[in-house]
Amino acid sequence: MSLIESIILGIVQGIAEFLPISSSGHLSLFKKIFGLSDVGLTYDILLHAGTLVAVFIVYWSDIWKLIKEGFGIIADFFRNIGIFFVRNLGSKKNKKYIKIVRTSYRKFVMLVIVSTIPTGIIGLVFKKVFNLDNPSVIIPGIGLLITGLILYVVDELPSGKKTAKQMSYKNALIIGISQGFATLPGVSRSGTTLTVGVLNGLDREYAIEYSFIMSIPAILGACVLDIKDMFAPENAISNTQLMYYITGAVVAAVVGYISINVLLKLYKNKKMKYFSYYCFTVGIIAIIANFVA
Repeated sequence: MSLIESIILGIVQGIAEFLPISSSGHLSLFKKIFGLSDVGLTYDILLHAGTLVAVFIVYWSDIWKLIKEGFGIIADFFRNIGIFFVRNLGSKKNKKYIKIVRTSYRKFVMLVIVSTIPTGIIGLVFKKVFNLDNPSVIIPGIGLLITGLILYVVDELPSGKKTAKQMSYKNALIIGISQGFATLPGVSRSGTTLTVGVLNGLDREYAIEYSFIMSIPAILGACVLDIKDMFAPENAISNTQLMYYITGAVVAAVVGYISINVLLKLYKNKKMKYFSYYCFTVGIIAIIANFVA
């Protein structure tokens, strides 16, 4: 991979990870175009790390509160274990348990955990069934058609009123399942989770925030599972290639930050149909190319 190719793929990742046009589908297509089927796993991990940085920058205030409340949940859980032994083995029989999920941010943390579980299970199953690292062009092509249909629908949906306080764990489970299916190349993760979120009655602004924040554990989990393979002999890279990869990751972070802000404006103004037409066009071209090539 050349430096220019790394930068181009970094731009593609930064745009397609957050704009609802599927980063996996576009990366697959561009790798086919550039003949980069042998691009190392390290590069994919660094690209995803770059886009995660963009999410952290945009939503840092909320993410920091969620992190603190997450540790608070763990601390109160162990306090309740201590209270259990005090109530059953000690003298303080009437000592009350601590209510763990007592704030909207703690509820947010628990909702994200519930969403992440089905995402992880479905993602692992799909990785075994499909060749997600180097899929046939027809797979992202079909996925882009699905994405186009999803985006065509979302603008027409009325906004709900649910935020973290009103959102149910059933809603979180359904959105997590949809995120799991969005691991298929060509199916937009953000577009799918946004649409399913609104269908479940979420407030439109909260739906987009939830979509981005719930992507953090999913992406981190995928990276952690792949890290062990980075050090395999077949994935070894030179220092020059590593610098190219890091450059691509930095580009993905910068472009991703811009893309998030662009999407926020377009989503609020119900302009997602433009992405729908694009996905239909690219999906059809990819499918035709699969049979012509």
